[in-house]
Amino acid sequence: MAILIQNLAPPSLSRHPLYTSSFPLPSLLSVTVSPENYRNGQKKLKVCRAMVEQTAYCYSPFAKEMERLSAKESLLLALKDAGGFEAVVTGKTTDVQLIDVNERIIALERLNPTPRPTTSPCLEGLWNFEWFGTASPVFLATRLIFGRIPPTLANLSKLDLLIRNGYGTAIAHVKLLNSIENKFVLSSKFSVEGPLRMKEEYVEGIFETPKVKEDTVPEQLKGALDQAVNTLQLLPVPIRDTVSRGLKIPLGEAFQRLIMISYLDEEIVIARNTAGEPEVLTRLDAAPDPEPISDYES
Repeated sequence: MAILIQNLAPPSLSRHPLYTSSFPLPSLLSVTVSPENYRNGQKKLKVCRAMVEQTAYCYSPFAKEMERLSAKESLLLALKDAGGFEAVVTGKTTDVQLIDVNERIIALERLNPTPRPTTSPCLEGLWNFEWFGTASPVFLATRLIFGRIPPTLANLSKLDLLIRNGYGTAIAHVKLLNSIENKFVLSSKFSVEGPLRMKEEYVEGIFETPKVKEDTVPEQLKGALDQAVNTLQLLPVPIRDTVSRGLKIPLGEAFQRLIMISYLDEEIVIARNTAGEPEVLTRLDAAPDPEPISDYES
């Protein structure tokens, strides 16, 4: 090897070779690693891998939370762009808006932060329907009653759901002639059947007595309204009290449905019926204390 290097060196350096036979040039291909050095290298490699895994573990929850918040904000914007509750009730949503909202619902569902939403305290409280399918019971009942009435005469303006201690109260706010406010209340009972699945049994429906804002009643209807009020005052007290409390329709838990809570946090709940239609609700009140509402037998 020393002779080769000496022969390849420039003429000016050939007289003074860099390497001699007494100091041979080490070959990279002939490096020998001792067992001790090998073990030390393996230990260092394991330490590096542990540091990388620990770093990934520390950053993963934060990144996932940011992704969830972004997906939730994206869904709320899509609901607003699609027209929200009013567009769903009137059927004015387009196919593009429907698929866009459903796509964002699915994206948020896979980031569900609550593994057992049916027993979570976050489920309790007052919720407002932002999006729902045509199979929603309150929506079906309201459309059955007011479906043939033009929107200028009667329209469903709001739909709320109050959940307390395993019972639900759905309230449909109906406005007649843009001046008479009426409510249809549907009481139900929730039974927990799993970490995601619940059964909703409908107990009673109530048509509350309409509340009239006299300052918004059209002039041509004020005479008829006064006459109706005077007639109500002439009724016997038991009948008058019954009318003032509203018309009750006992359902006897004859109607029920199964739902799946696919997403739940402090602000949004997403449920799906047996047809797979999503219902999106946003919270109207503060989240309750962290105490489970019920449990189920596994």
